[in-house]
Formats: sequence, structure tokens, C-alpha cells
Amino acid sequence: MSTTAADPGPLRLSEASSIVHGHYRALLRTRRTYTLIGIGLLVVFLVLALWFANAANAGKFFDRLPYFFDFFIHFQPDEPAEIFRAMFDLPSPFADGSDKYDYEAGRVYLAGDFYLPEYFFQMLVTVNIAFAATLSGAAFAFVFCFFAATNLVGAGMVRFVVRRIMELLRAFPEIVIAGLLAAILSLGPIAAVVAVAVHTIGALGKMFFEVVENADMRPEEGLRSVGASWLERVRFGMVPQVLPNFVSYTLLRTEINVRASTIIGAVGGGGIGEIFRLTLSNDHPAKTYAIIILLFTTILAIDWLSGWLRQKLVGRAAFQFGA
Repeated sequence: MSTTAADPGPLRLSEASSIVHGHYRALLRTRRTYTLIGIGLLVVFLVLALWFANAANAGKFFDRLPYFFDFFIHFQPDEPAEIFRAMFDLPSPFADGSDKYDYEAGRVYLAGDFYLPEYFFQMLVTVNIAFAATLSGAAFAFVFCFFAATNLVGAGMVRFVVRRIMELLRAFPEIVIAGLLAAILSLGPIAAVVAVAVHTIGALGKMFFEVVENADMRPEEGLRSVGASWLERVRFGMVPQVLPNFVSYTLLRTEINVRASTIIGAVGGGGIGEIFRLTLSNDHPAKTYAIIILLFTTILAIDWLSGWLRQKLVGRAAFQFGA
């Protein structure tokens, strides 16, 4: 004789559970409403921003948008191999005496017939600008950050002044600082180094003092209890804790500064950016694409190396989602 289980019917909530469930659904509806309002406002602001950009561009932005790829279609080298020849300063079969095909003129001879291709040399100049600016900026930021940390100097005048100085240093983009320094130091890599370094002090200084403020204070308190001076507490209680993160942020800033140095070069700061601007304005497609490929490869290599070093310093778990 078979029996079938009785149908328990729909599950009924108690009065208290029904009230909680009602509040939950009300909160869910409110959150969805706020989300829709936020998305709507974002769309409105985006449309207004595009409209303003189009108006500032004399109304030509949307009119020219269908012709966006025309530049790349017409801006082509005589043959793909010309890009390789331009990159390594090799003779061109299309040479006609003009600068467009005179790739050999830019060679930088090191010893005898051994030379460094022009674009590789200019890329080294750009990377050198970034490295010099990052190292000098990180050194000043390292000093300033301890005077800007509340847990080391309190909330007094010293912290206020140092923080305002760092805010001022990072308030202006590197390209603006380079433009101001060009009138003093003239155009060239020196102005670019100073411009990038000034911005780096402000940017890294903020990151550094936030790391210091989140450090464990127990080593510092132990040193204070045995009569250590402020400098000794920073040297032996703080620096060992924060140094790996300092180096990690410095490596990250190096990646950013390589790109910034390229942009500054386009306005007279020297390096590969200046050469790129000249080749593009003079309608030299092979040289332009050679520089683009070299830039992409160099920045990709620096990003990979920097990321690998940062993982070694702070651990792989710090780069994993949810770690």
C-alpha cells in the first residue's frame, strides 16, 4: 500500500518575519531607485560634457567623427619594411635625399662603426628622465612623509605646512610645470626632470604618509618607552615596516613618469616625445609607426618588470582579488 506525502502548502511567514521582509523589499526598491537616478544623472552629465566639448571644438567633433580612420588609411609607409628600417636607421630603397627617408642621419655612433639607432637613444633619454625624476622625487617624499603623518607629529603646524606643500606640488600637471620651467631652464631634459620630480614629490608624499599612518605603532611605542628620540623611533620603528610599500609605490610611479616624460618631450622636453611630434607633423609615416612600436614595447616591458618587482616586495596576495 503506497502513501503519498501530504502537500504542506505555501510557506507562511510569521508576523515578525513579514515585517522584516517588507522592510527588506522597501530598502531594495529604494536602492534600485537611487541607482537609476545615479545612472540617469551620469548620462545627463556625459551628454552635457560631450556637447560642451563639441561646442568648444567649433562644432566639428561630431561632424568629423565618421572620418576618424581616414588618417590611418592615408598615413601609411611605402612598404611595411620601412618601419623596420626607420627603427634601426637602415638605408631605404626609397631614399630621395629628403629627411623622410634619411634614416641613417640620426645614428648615434658609440665606437667605430658601432652605433645606437636614433630612436633607441631618444627612448633612453626619456627613460632616464623618468628614472632621475622618480628617484629624486621619492627621496624628498620619503623625508616629507614622516612630518605629514598624524601618528608621528600630531595635528600641529608642522603636519599642516608639510601637507599643504605637497598638495601645492601635485596640484599642477607635469606639462604645466615644464612649461613654466622652460622659461627659466630653457627647453630640454633638465626642465623635464625637474617638472616630473616636483609632481612626484607631491604624489608620492601623499601615498607615503598614508602608509605611515596605517603602520603598527607598537614598535614606536616600545622605543619611546626606553627613551628613544623621534628620529630613532622613525628609523627603527617605522622605516622597516613601511619600506616595502614605499618601494612598491615608487616602482608604480616610475611607470607613470615614463609616460609623463614622453608627453613632456612633445612640448620641448627632449627625448622620444619630441621626435614623435616632429615625425608626425612632417608626415613621415614609417618613422612615426617605428616610434609608436618602440614606445609600446618599452612601456610594456617597464610595466611588466615593475609589476614583477612589486609582487616580490609586497607579496603576490596583495595583487589578487579578494586577498
